[in-house]
Amino acid sequence: MGQPTSIKAGESSISAYIGGMTDMTSSYTDARGLLYRDGMLDPDGAKRVTAAALKNCDDGELYLQYRATESFGFDDGRLKTADYSTEKGFGLRGVSGEMTGFAHANEISEAAINRAAQTLALLDPAKQSPAPPPARTNRHLYTEANPLELVPFAEKVALCAKIDAEARAKDPRVSQVSVSLAGSWSVVDIVRADGFSASDIRPLVRLNVSVIMEDGGRRETGVHGCGGRYLYDGVMEESIWRRAIDEAIKQAETNLRSVDAPAGEMQVLLGSGWCGVLLHEAVGHGLEGDFNRKGTSAFSGRIGQQVAAKGVTVVDDGSIFERRGSLSIDDEGTPTGETILIEDGILKGYMQDRLNARLMGVAPTGNGRRESYAHAPMPRMTNTFMKGGEDDPAELLSRVKDGIYAKSFGGGQVDIVSGKFVFSCTEAYRVKDGKILDPIKGATLIGDGPETMSRIVGIGNDMALDEGIGMCGKAGQSVPAGVGQPTLLIDRLTVGGTGS
Repeated sequence: MGQPTSIKAGESSISAYIGGMTDMTSSYTDARGLLYRDGMLDPDGAKRVTAAALKNCDDGELYLQYRATESFGFDDGRLKTADYSTEKGFGLRGVSGEMTGFAHANEISEAAINRAAQTLALLDPAKQSPAPPPARTNRHLYTEANPLELVPFAEKVALCAKIDAEARAKDPRVSQVSVSLAGSWSVVDIVRADGFSASDIRPLVRLNVSVIMEDGGRRETGVHGCGGRYLYDGVMEESIWRRAIDEAIKQAETNLRSVDAPAGEMQVLLGSGWCGVLLHEAVGHGLEGDFNRKGTSAFSGRIGQQVAAKGVTVVDDGSIFERRGSLSIDDEGTPTGETILIEDGILKGYMQDRLNARLMGVAPTGNGRRESYAHAPMPRMTNTFMKGGEDDPAELLSRVKDGIYAKSFGGGQVDIVSGKFVFSCTEAYRVKDGKILDPIKGATLIGDGPETMSRIVGIGNDMALDEGIGMCGKAGQSVPAGVGQPTLLIDRLTVGGTGS
């Protein structure tokens, strides 16, 4: 992988890995050459050692990964950080009944895999026939090209500088601008004991713009980001980054005019798109298979029951072209697709990886995900969203007699067992008699997922996905994810605030 170097210029630091991806890729036409090397491991050898390691298991796989990542941080008018790194390794997992053995290493070789296989000897021998392999697919939801190599370093830095300058020129009240640009490229090969193998090449880019505006001694922040599984031109196009500037400034300017949020139980109108992060946290995690197999979710044992208002349909779909949370195959080799979780308010199913699906007697849904080769897979969301309804968003607003309109969220917390959640609003407005009034600050939404879903009284016809910025955390692992929803009217929800 090469040795790290560091170049310092004033307060800025630039670190990189020399002798990494660029030198290696020039020697191979097949990206899998980054995983297999003569004298270390070849595809036939991978199948052979995997078959030997998992011969007494119900299920499992050898997961090989090469990943290159880079990021640029531009702050206070200059480049503060520029990082580049590569890593590769394998994760070997064996499953027997409910027991899982897992070992990983950053050396891809037959010898290393054989050493890792010793861990699996601790598993009880499988008592059932091995689980069948995943279905095969030739579908590709994103390009295999490497975004990191297609745009010169200087152009990426120049873009960050241009965004910084343009944002400052937009409004004299802009006192600070932060720009981040990040990309990654991952090559994955999944090998099973039954001879099944599947490969995936995954690009990912993201642009984020943050501004601080100051007026009369008051300072407020605005943020906007975008990204997806495509090349850098998807965020470097002028119309895209100019919109990111405009949206960040608009949010900061709005917050400069904000007043203290009211407190109490009231009507809440949720905006479309990114507001789906509340759905993701308060409902989505509770619909993952492992929590429900163990009976620790607020939705456990409720298949076929009414768990939301009529008209509410929630799906997870990892097969949407170039979306941040999409995968051609999941990290177990299962093709992704649309999984209906809630349909017209009725709970239909859960998101499943192979382990939990087998133990619950259902089919895997393509939701087995892991952060990297160093982590075992688990049921995780991909792009989770509520489908649109038939209501006009303007009409929904007119029905709000006394409440708030929440347009964007920041951080939040959720208890999977109870479904209780707390979310902070980063952009919200007071609403009375169907009219949007002053923006408010310090608003939090407090409730529990199942109850909130039952209080939805209006579903807009404007369903939108987020702009491609989401990261989902679970059990110490983070993966990119997508969210979305239409405008929603909730009849009653507790709002936390300090105003009246």
